[in-house]
Amino acid sequence: MFQNYTPTTRPEDGPPRLAALRDHLTEQGLDGFLVPRADAHQGEYVTPRDERLSWLTSFTGSAGFAAVLPDVAGVFVDGRYRVQVKAQVAEDYTPVDWPEVKLADWLIEAMPGGGVVGFDPWLHTPAEIAKLETALTPHQISLRPVANAVDAIWEDRPDRPDAPAKPYPEARAGRSSAEKRADIAEALHRDGAQAAVLTLPDSINWLLNIRGGDLNHLPVMQAFAIVDAGGAVQVFTDTEKLAGVALDGDVTLADWTEFGAALAGLKGPVRVDPNTAPQAVFHALEEAGIEIQKAPDPCLIPKARKTEAEIAGTSEAHLRDGAAVTRLLHWFDMEAPKGHLTEIDVAKQLETFRMQTGALKDISFDTIAGAGPNGAIVHYRVTEDTNAPVIPGQLFLIDSGAQYEDGTTDITRTLPVGDIGAEEPTCFTLVLKGMIAIHRARFPKGVAGAHLDALARAPLWATGRDYDHGTGHGVGVYLSVHEGPQRLARSGTVPLEPGMILSNEPGYYREGAFGIRIENLIHVVEAPEGADAHREMLAFETLTFAPIDRRLIDTGMLGPEERAWLNAYHAEVAAKLTPRLQDHPDTAEWLRAACAPV
Repeated sequence: MFQNYTPTTRPEDGPPRLAALRDHLTEQGLDGFLVPRADAHQGEYVTPRDERLSWLTSFTGSAGFAAVLPDVAGVFVDGRYRVQVKAQVAEDYTPVDWPEVKLADWLIEAMPGGGVVGFDPWLHTPAEIAKLETALTPHQISLRPVANAVDAIWEDRPDRPDAPAKPYPEARAGRSSAEKRADIAEALHRDGAQAAVLTLPDSINWLLNIRGGDLNHLPVMQAFAIVDAGGAVQVFTDTEKLAGVALDGDVTLADWTEFGAALAGLKGPVRVDPNTAPQAVFHALEEAGIEIQKAPDPCLIPKARKTEAEIAGTSEAHLRDGAAVTRLLHWFDMEAPKGHLTEIDVAKQLETFRMQTGALKDISFDTIAGAGPNGAIVHYRVTEDTNAPVIPGQLFLIDSGAQYEDGTTDITRTLPVGDIGAEEPTCFTLVLKGMIAIHRARFPKGVAGAHLDALARAPLWATGRDYDHGTGHGVGVYLSVHEGPQRLARSGTVPLEPGMILSNEPGYYREGAFGIRIENLIHVVEAPEGADAHREMLAFETLTFAPIDRRLIDTGMLGPEERAWLNAYHAEVAAKLTPRLQDHPDTAEWLRAACAPV
């Protein structure tokens, strides 16, 4: 499903829904209720059926949660959504800066007399709940697992999706499902676990070499699964979705409704990820007296370490996508100065160019097309209501991606529309310097993203600037555009390994004025051995190829090595993409000029 520009909720819908929720809480003897933007799979994307936070508050960001009390309803968002939430929610809701303001501290202040706060145990991890309970219990605030209170008042709640699953070619995956399952079984056996519970759809789809259509932009079939130490897998889903997929005898299917009984029938220790599995899974195992081994989802690291086939496919997908993006950049350069474009016009045109490749399956997330001040909204989603004109004298930020069968892309470019102010090139060049620092990084094995994040920020920090998001996230292969556990961020504690794909996307945002972000995807490789290599080193190779707008670069701010990197990058962009633009000679000629040395 491609992007929908019609708002699914309106701010005026919030107050009556909030009132109905509060009436229901009173009937249930509850003093509050937690509404996360999460489903039972704890993924970033949710189906319309699980869009509880958006339905209740009208906030459409991809992360956040609400805490509803009798007299106040807080909507907690991080730095990416501070501007967006103010524009989307009614006055009945109070935006809260999270994580600066912790939920526990907010509840303690808002409930001085104590009380009972309900939560749906399928929508929260045990780690979340345990941390909250530790902080709240001394203040006479208790948490109670209950049936979802939003579902109780949501009369026209959508049904579960029913898209069929499809096999994912082994030639693209680089490994068979049987090989993957054998490796997972070996890991379980080595760690003394009898089985593992999988709740992340991308893990299950990766393990079985299947893809689905249950979620917009994330090509997965939703399911739960149990894999045992012998490599057998039970899959719990709407089983008719797999009618067209040939699964071997070690994979058995069951309906969603059988998951609870299957959990209760396991023999321990059972491995469950406390950071991704819902508390309800832990409760079911504990009730059955089954020993739990708390450990990460065993598919996460193997999935993150891409095979040679996956890297080759992703590289091809990026070249195909880079040609489409370059067509957009050329088109924008010709049309934007005329003053007739809107944000939606640009997003739709890019989607058209990608569709003309003949390989596009979906976009990988809703395109962020922000003109002027909207570019400062980090995860801005343009709608018919917010659609702004592209005005000369402003910056335009476009962050987009595509899903192809051979790879998932994500690219951001910031573009000038006519003559822009004096500050913008300075800020853009500082962001570019940080991006180049990551591209050029060389680091020992064992280094994690948290160690590298500061490289991208250092030029901005030196001038008193920063940005409120991570420098990079992991990316899947025809799976999630936001894949863990690898990341370039202060929270990135997982050591980087060869084959891991990450984004490199520093930025700078001036609320009410402009936003700047430049993003390429990169993957981790063994570093070329140098004369000074006294230990094994890693480096990054570039996947994304499209020109970076030279008109926004203050070349005097670049050092010799930064200038050399930029010129080499642009030379490679021109060499790789020009042959793919043979049917578009005007764009090929534009690309030659756009990639000229600085």
